[in-house]
Amino acid sequence: MSQSSPQPERPCSGRTSARRQDVHPDRPDPALDHTAAPGAIRASDAEREAVVERLRIASVEGRLTFEELTERTEAAYAAVSRGELERITADLPGLGAPGANPAPSQVKRRFSAVMGDCKERIVGRIDGPLEAVSVMGDVELDLRGAQVPTGEVRISATAVMGDVKIIVPDGVSVELSGHNFLGDRKVSVRDPLPGARVPVVRVTATVVMGDVKIVDDEHHARGRRAVADWWSDRK
Repeated sequence: MSQSSPQPERPCSGRTSARRQDVHPDRPDPALDHTAAPGAIRASDAEREAVVERLRIASVEGRLTFEELTERTEAAYAAVSRGELERITADLPGLGAPGANPAPSQVKRRFSAVMGDCKERIVGRIDGPLEAVSVMGDVELDLRGAQVPTGEVRISATAVMGDVKIIVPDGVSVELSGHNFLGDRKVSVRDPLPGARVPVVRVTATVVMGDVKIVDDEHHARGRRAVADWWSDRK
C-alpha cells in the first residue's frame, strides 16, 4: 500500500484577504503615516500648561473675564490636539502686545443685607478680598463677569439667620472653611480636572442659624439649562 505524500499547508484565505483589505499598496498604514496636519498632532502636557499660562496673562491684561478664564483653562486641559489648543487662544494677541484696558477696579468690597436682599453681579476688577454679611436677609454675589488678574478670589461670608449665595464660573476650584452653628455651609460645583491649575475661590464662612452656599453656573441655573437643552434637541 502506497502512502500519500503530505500536502503543503494552505494559508487561510479569509485571513489573507482581510489583511489585504487593511493594507492597500497605494494607501499607507495609518499607524505609520507621519503626514498628519500640524493641527491634528496630539498635544503634550507642556503645551497645555503653556496655553494655561497664556490665558492667565490675558486675564491680567484685562482681556478675559473670570468666567472666560475658567472656561478656557478647563478646555485647555481637556484638549487632545494642537489644533484644539490653538483655537482656545485664536482671538488673543501674541505675547508682548500692548495690554487691553482692564475693567475698573471693584470699589465696593462689602455687601450686606439686614432684613432685606442684596444682589450684586460684579463686573469690575477684583484686586482684594470681598465681604458678604447677611442678617435676617439674603446676599447673592455673582462673580462670573468679574476680572480676576490673580486668578484667585477671597471672600469672608457671615450669615446670621440669613443666606449668602456666591455664584462662580463652571470649573473653578472652591475652598470653603469656617464655622457654623445651627446652619449649613455648602459647595455645589463640579470638581475640576485632577492636577489642573484652575482659578480658585476661597471662602471663609461664619454661619449662625443660616446658610452659606457656593454654586457654579451649572447648579445655579440647572432648570434654565435643562429647558435650553430640551429646546436645542427639538431643533
